[in-house]
Amino acid sequence: MTFQIWGALFTGMVLSIMLLNIIQWHTYRHNCYGHYTLYMLAWLFYFGLRVHEFRDWFSAETNYFVRAAAPMGAYYVYFDFTDSVLHLRQRLPHFYNQLQLVKIALVVYVIVQVMLCYRLVGWHPHLYESSFVAMRLAMAALAIYGIRQMRLLGDAVSRTYALGTAFLLTGGLTAMFLSLARPGENWSGPFWNVSLTYMQLGIIAELVCFSLALSYRQRQTAIRTAIMERELTYEREKHHRDQLEAELAVQRLEQEKNEVQIRALQAQVNPHFLFNSLNSLSALIEDAPKQASIFLDELSSVYRYLLRANEQALVSLADELAFIRSYCHLLQTRHGAALHIVCQIAPSLLNRQLPPLSLQLLVENAVKHNIILTDRPLTIAIATDSHDRLQVRNNVQRKTVRVASAGVGLANIWSKYQMLNQPIPSISEVDGFFIVTLPLIQKQ
Repeated sequence: MTFQIWGALFTGMVLSIMLLNIIQWHTYRHNCYGHYTLYMLAWLFYFGLRVHEFRDWFSAETNYFVRAAAPMGAYYVYFDFTDSVLHLRQRLPHFYNQLQLVKIALVVYVIVQVMLCYRLVGWHPHLYESSFVAMRLAMAALAIYGIRQMRLLGDAVSRTYALGTAFLLTGGLTAMFLSLARPGENWSGPFWNVSLTYMQLGIIAELVCFSLALSYRQRQTAIRTAIMERELTYEREKHHRDQLEAELAVQRLEQEKNEVQIRALQAQVNPHFLFNSLNSLSALIEDAPKQASIFLDELSSVYRYLLRANEQALVSLADELAFIRSYCHLLQTRHGAALHIVCQIAPSLLNRQLPPLSLQLLVENAVKHNIILTDRPLTIAIATDSHDRLQVRNNVQRKTVRVASAGVGLANIWSKYQMLNQPIPSISEVDGFFIVTLPLIQKQ
């Protein structure tokens, strides 16, 4: 097989690899495939200018320049290709910086060859050959150093890439030494007698290794993507499980809350109040049956509200006032004229909200701690102020015998406002009046 036939076969193989690479470039959209395509084009351009048929088209100066400088374009692209495949900038920053200096040296070498080949400084064959050989040896030394650096990375992509570089190094050195040993080659003879054949063989082997390295790289990317997707799926499933567990926990807490609220309701309803109410009802049944019937209706309204109140976090002021009227009716039936209940509520605030049973706890607190006699009546005023707040005030006439109290009623109201992230009610005692001010909450 002649070198011309071999050259056509070489070009066909490179074009086939390049076509496959362009398809991968279009598929994966990564710049390493673009650099690889440029690298193969640089070698096709170089060997296209070196074949015997085209050498006669150019002057001797151009042929000398192509022989010495054209491969530098391929090497220049090779450095960027290596970085895009192996990520030298992140993994081997020192080696990457060295390659940037080598790229500058390549540009300087090409400028020197322009000056030598086009006789800008005169034709110096020995200087031309010396620079040619020196540059090839320098690139060979760099290739050996680069192979060692790439193998330090330790992964399959780097090892395959280093092997491809070794093939190029072997083919390039073989071609250079054969061309120096056998000047004036016969390009029309068998292809193994032409030195360029060995460089082309090295390039074919190199391109095969580079293609394998890219395949390994793509496979690693696919594996990483699959692992990330699996981890993401696992995280989603874990998040879903956590969410379900949180919902179950919320349901359990809600159930426990309801149970606690029922127990709290049972604890908050003063048994003495129920006992006194039943005694009052018993007396009314005998002395005033009609009034006893009204009392019984009010008592049932009070306990119906008590059982319903803890089902919701907030009630309207209108509902709370309707309840407190029934509650106060029971108290006034027992205490008579000794207890006065006064309500002065702005109609525009009746839709405002507050925690249920707040008024009942405050009224009960006032009745519990103060003297209630006909000659010393207790007055409880429930009114709204100019700041759209609700005030419950009573004249202070504390019992001489101190009543045991743990402050449960007021603490209950305070904790409800805290759980609702609302301003805390305030307590004050001014001019003989005990005043509790409750913020009214806007209806959502």
